[in-house]
Parts: sequence; C-alpha cells; structure tokens
Amino acid sequence: MIKENLNAVKRTIESCCKRTGRRHSEVTLIAVSKTKPIADLQEAYEAGVRDFGENKVQELLGKIPQLPSDIRWHMIGHLQRNKVKYIVGHVSMIHSVDSLRLAEEISREAVKQKTEVDILLEVNVAGEESKYGIAVSETAELAERIALLPGIHIKGLMTIAPFTADPEDNRIFFCKLKQLSVDIQKKNIDNVNMSVLSMGMTGDYTVAIEEGATCVRVGTGIFGERYYDSPVEP
Repeated sequence: MIKENLNAVKRTIESCCKRTGRRHSEVTLIAVSKTKPIADLQEAYEAGVRDFGENKVQELLGKIPQLPSDIRWHMIGHLQRNKVKYIVGHVSMIHSVDSLRLAEEISREAVKQKTEVDILLEVNVAGEESKYGIAVSETAELAERIALLPGIHIKGLMTIAPFTADPEDNRIFFCKLKQLSVDIQKKNIDNVNMSVLSMGMTGDYTVAIEEGATCVRVGTGIFGERYYDSPVEP
C-alpha cells in the first residue's frame, strides 16, 4: 500500500507542477515518517524515497542506524536546545529554527564538530498561538542576526499552515511565506539563501506547490494514519 500511495502522491506532484509551469525536479517530497515502524520506512525507501522527515530527536536517532546511509534526514519538529548536540552531523537539514538562541546552539555544536548545518527559519505565518515559529514581521531581522553565526547556513523558510478541511484556506499563508522569501532574498544578506520553501502537508501540498513550495512534507498520504499507540521499533 505504501508504494501505491507514494506513486499516487508523485503523480499528483507531477501534475501540479505541469499545471503551474514548474519542473517536477523543483519539488522535493519529504516522507514524514514520525511514529512509523522501520518496516514502513524500508518499504518507502525501496519505492524510491530518500528524504524522510522526523519530529522527535529520540525517534530519529533510533531509526538512523537501522536504515540505509544514503537517506537524507530532515528534522521538521520543534527542537529543544539541549537536543541539538545529538542531531548535528546526522541530519541533512533542520527545518524548525525559530529563535536566535536555538541557532546559536546549533552554531556552537557545528563548530565543535567541525561541520556545517543547513537550516530553515520556521515562520508562524498564520499567527497561531498553539504553533511555534517566528512572526512574519521579525523574520528578516532574525535572519540577519543568525546569518552571522559560524557553521550554519540559512537555506530558506518553513511554515506549518493551519489544519483545515479546505486546502484553499491555506493559500493565503503559502503566498505570504513566498513573498517573505522574495523580500528577504532582495536584501542580499551574506549566508542567507531563500532557495528552499518547506510548506504543505498531506491535506494541502498541491496548493503549496502552486504557490512555490520546493519541499512538501507528506506523511498520512504515504504511510496512512499515524501509529500513536504502537511503539517504534528500537
């Protein structure tokens, strides 16, 4: 079923790209594998997935050694500063940087490990109190400050849009994030590149692609409902 679901998502992405005049290669599909057992991830890998997104550090670290080394792991959940040391050097990108203090911790750990870390700034475009993220009005200034830190590189922006029955409701938020990325790019800040827009999930990724997403994070659409009651394999 995972292979069939994955192929359906890929066809939808390709169709959406054609409709909007974009190349299919411009959009990276991140399979959101949180709470899923190793067998599901292995099946997705064998079906061609190389980018996986995880929300929790402990779960991520448990999965990495059990799966092929060419997987690109994405940290897409809220990241606590005391957990940074565990994932630097193990993930392809951290999508959820939402404060200067978190960026400083990532920078310190990157320097300590003599490595470089690609990050996205998480923006709370909808202004939801229940969500993490930087306010739209504060993002450019924060980008300028984080850009000065050694060992990390800002590659773009990420947002988690509101849960809604109608994906069209989120178009306005995807438009705002895209415009924000354009505005920041125009500032020509050293060490800031707005080439990545991580936005859109199972319910609204087609709208996100239409508005410029370069990464879409799809979990349920590939793996089915989450297994909250099932333990993740060690």
